[in-house]
Amino acid sequence: MSFFSFDTLTLEIIIKLIFAATLSLIIGFERELKRKPVGLKTSLVIATFSCLLTIISIETAYSTPARPDINITMDPLRLAAQIVSGVGFLGAGVILRKGNDNVTGLTTAAMIWGAAGLGIAVGAGFYLQATLAVGIVVIGIEFITPFVMRIGPKRLRQQELFIKIHVNDSMAIPLLIDFLKVNSLIIQQLKLIDATEHEVHAKLAMYEAHDSLHVYEALHQLPYVHYIEIEFV
Repeated sequence: MSFFSFDTLTLEIIIKLIFAATLSLIIGFERELKRKPVGLKTSLVIATFSCLLTIISIETAYSTPARPDINITMDPLRLAAQIVSGVGFLGAGVILRKGNDNVTGLTTAAMIWGAAGLGIAVGAGFYLQATLAVGIVVIGIEFITPFVMRIGPKRLRQQELFIKIHVNDSMAIPLLIDFLKVNSLIIQQLKLIDATEHEVHAKLAMYEAHDSLHVYEALHQLPYVHYIEIEFV
């Protein structure tokens, strides 16, 4: 018996691996366009090997010969179940918490989990379902979500930014707060640091109609401000 005989089963396995890799490239391409940590290569590896492990799990369960002295009961998707939980460490690696308490990477972590699920679905033979899932996810992220954020409540149309400002005197802090309110910059969090330089850390929200460069220039022109640091989320 040849270990490399290309029978119908082997051809089906090759098709599954290629199909899973192809679908994963769609997810990876979407992440690459947005300069996220998980791109084409990572998605390809996750989906392809998840598909392989699923195939191994199913084929092993059905191809293991029975023994009269031992009652062997195998779950055909046991390895696949371990993939779902085991791939979590990759997702945790891309979730970051910045110094401004902003959490990023949740969508990318979900994409990692989804790439694993994609490989499992293809490995189990659910080609149409896997293709449909990829289509729904991509359309939802690229079209439906921006549309909802554009026509939805005002809170969804707000852009968050974090500012770090040094003022000359603590008496200027109320003036700075009033300036932010007059310019429709909603203060969500405020932190005051009284050191050698009076620091104001604030988490603000503004609508997309505001020009981010205009906000910087307006703050820079204030006579009591001598240092500005702005981070747009």
